[in-house]
Amino acid sequence: MDTVGRRLRLRLLPALLTALGVVLLASGLISYSTAVEPAPTQQALASYDPLPTLTPGLALPSSGNGTAAAPTFPPDRVATRVVIRRLGIDLPVMLQTDNYGLYPLCDVALYQPLLGQPGEGRATYIYAHARDGMFLPLLVASEDNNGAKLIGMTVEVYTSDDWRFLYTISEVRRHALSLDDAFATTTERLWLQTSEGPHGTIPKLQVVADYLSSDRVDAASAHPAAHPRICD
Repeated sequence: MDTVGRRLRLRLLPALLTALGVVLLASGLISYSTAVEPAPTQQALASYDPLPTLTPGLALPSSGNGTAAAPTFPPDRVATRVVIRRLGIDLPVMLQTDNYGLYPLCDVALYQPLLGQPGEGRATYIYAHARDGMFLPLLVASEDNNGAKLIGMTVEVYTSDDWRFLYTISEVRRHALSLDDAFATTTERLWLQTSEGPHGTIPKLQVVADYLSSDRVDAASAHPAAHPRICD
């Protein structure tokens, strides 16, 4: 629900975090679990429809030939699916709201509502646990030669208005402690995050990808069923 308190929190949080010097992730993002932990207690939730972000967006820049690289950004567009085919990653994406608590949900990826959405011309930030069936392949790949084999891989992000945005991985940032660069991004980029150690480990893996192209897709491809569960 769009309450006054929630609006104030979304506006003030980035400034408050930056003032502290190190922008750590809010709402439980610094509390990831990994595959080295015991299996979490499973608690099934109903399928979840992504909720709209609160920040209206902008159109993507011109493609250079006089045509727009993507349609004008609609204010209710949100990421709904993230795919890295070469790593076998294919997850629904959703917004974790306060009624599910602060600890990130399992079996889905989540987007950070303080940042952007695909096509908005700034950073889109998507995160998930380093577990089987989630973002564990990103962590494993990052530990081999600092993630060199990830460079150049294509990431697909689908959206609620039936678009697919393609990004190419350009950076692998291990042991990250800050979201400063993501907040400062003024171009179309994708940031993926997962954990690097057991529950309570603060440094995170960030994988950054640059915008490549976008195209229309069918509704079924853009709207996978999401079956999140609470991870204890």
